[in-house]
Amino acid sequence: MSNKIRVDAPLVILHGDEMAQVAFEKILETFVTSRLDIPLVEIDLSAENRLVTNGQVIVDAVEALREHGVGIKNAGMTVNRTQLGELLAKHPEIDGTKLHPLATRSPNGAIRKGIGGNITREDIEFRNLKFSRPEWIGRDIEVDTMETGGIKDSFNELSRATGVVKLMFVGASGDPVELHRREVNKGDPWLLATNDVEDVKAWAHRFFQRAIGEKRDIYLGLKDTVIAGYDGVMRAAIEEIFDRDYREQVEALGLSYHYELIDAQAARLVANPPERALWGVPDNTTGRKLYKLVEELKRFGIPDRKAQVSISRMSAGGGDQYGSFNAPASEDGILKVIVDGEEKHARRVRKGDAILLMSNDQAAIKDWVLQVFRDASRKGKEVYFGLKREYMEYDEVFSTAITDVRRELAETGTPPPSFMIMRPSSQLIKMITDPPRNALYPAQNLDGDIFSDISAALGGSLATASSIIESKDGTMLFEAPHGTAHDLYLKYLETDGREAHFNSSALLFAVANALETLGERDENNALIDYAHALKAALIDTVDAGIITGDLKGKTRDPASETLVDMNGFLDAVASRLTA
Repeated sequence: MSNKIRVDAPLVILHGDEMAQVAFEKILETFVTSRLDIPLVEIDLSAENRLVTNGQVIVDAVEALREHGVGIKNAGMTVNRTQLGELLAKHPEIDGTKLHPLATRSPNGAIRKGIGGNITREDIEFRNLKFSRPEWIGRDIEVDTMETGGIKDSFNELSRATGVVKLMFVGASGDPVELHRREVNKGDPWLLATNDVEDVKAWAHRFFQRAIGEKRDIYLGLKDTVIAGYDGVMRAAIEEIFDRDYREQVEALGLSYHYELIDAQAARLVANPPERALWGVPDNTTGRKLYKLVEELKRFGIPDRKAQVSISRMSAGGGDQYGSFNAPASEDGILKVIVDGEEKHARRVRKGDAILLMSNDQAAIKDWVLQVFRDASRKGKEVYFGLKREYMEYDEVFSTAITDVRRELAETGTPPPSFMIMRPSSQLIKMITDPPRNALYPAQNLDGDIFSDISAALGGSLATASSIIESKDGTMLFEAPHGTAHDLYLKYLETDGREAHFNSSALLFAVANALETLGERDENNALIDYAHALKAALIDTVDAGIITGDLKGKTRDPASETLVDMNGFLDAVASRLTA
């Protein structure tokens, strides 16, 4: 007779890429299939399979989550141009010109949109970790951003009618061409932003010349994987100038150049800052926030973190940059935005200019705010919103939703939590330099990515946090907030698996959260107890000083630390579970 715990409800398993996938397979074998009699619905969401199936597996994943209600998603690659070329060369039968966007873009936004899920990221409450704060006061780091263009100089408003937003382009032919259309409801916010590629190039020259003149290491941060037709256009223009005009000078001076996704780079610079650097953030809305944060850190440093930090991100189903239309202009011409048959805005663009059209869904915003307040009330959290209401009609809808939700909660006898609305830069600064005891910071997708990675890095590692995606209908998807660990995977391959370095804590915690949710829904006490025991075993392992290399020196007693690789860590957790 089997000693396995019987679980009747299926669990959806969404596989990913690289080192995260190596860890996931070990976790599933060690803690799920060997201990539970559970039906698994497994879907391969690796970058290669998304390409081969032309994105169909993402549709399959959404359908499985909707049907079964609980799932675990592993980290997957979002391919850049080079990686896409390599995959297409591996599969010559695939016509790269006929690929569906789901085949190459990040699957995260599509899945969140598909299930209508909002994201909450919370620190895992490890008892034995401390953060060794870098000395930030007086740190010689400068942030450089573009003064014009982008969302700062966008046209944005709340839709005055229910209908269709069309983005039209009139080029040399004089005939209007429809670039994009999307449905909107009355009251939904929409926004058109462009960046003049010549302005981007001029900024790039000034940026690199400043770095060379001041002898600073160079950091460039954008989100080219998710916003390829906007941030990717800027990155390509900037790096072409660097390679052609400045790389030799930079290397001759012994300086270094680093490009990284803006969220990961923000985390690295805040938690492990270089001695002397110039940080380029071309997107001026993000750039101004990070400029103000760095200036604050240079004055006051980073305080001790004595409380859990929670980040709530709105679903990509609403939109913002992650649900946008973004592409470079194919030629000189005029862009026009038509809403319900009426022209709302027009502007000139030149060939190569980056174009961004984004919108959001008023109803989805309200659902998100309601979820934020429910979570905060349940866990006794204060809520800090970041909005640009003074010059962004786009953000005013969030303020209206907050007012409406507070009123509805009061009418049902549910007291809303304590909350405050501030500018996004103040929201970010408060989270890092003046954190209250127990707070929740709601943010839209791009800010949410940046906030999440910074907070996780300050917590010790990207692997020391949990991520929960919850939809209005109760669908729950659990994941780790980190990526696929590309560099660690290359080392794993080079050594034929002998060097398996990866902190699997967040992934293991996601598995425990999913099992706990299944147990609660099925009133399966044995499964609930097992999930609790799994979480306790994870925390007790770190409490005993058994850690992976990313946490070296970050426990309360570094002298008693035992460093292990990924397999050693998971084996140590397994040894603490009763058979």
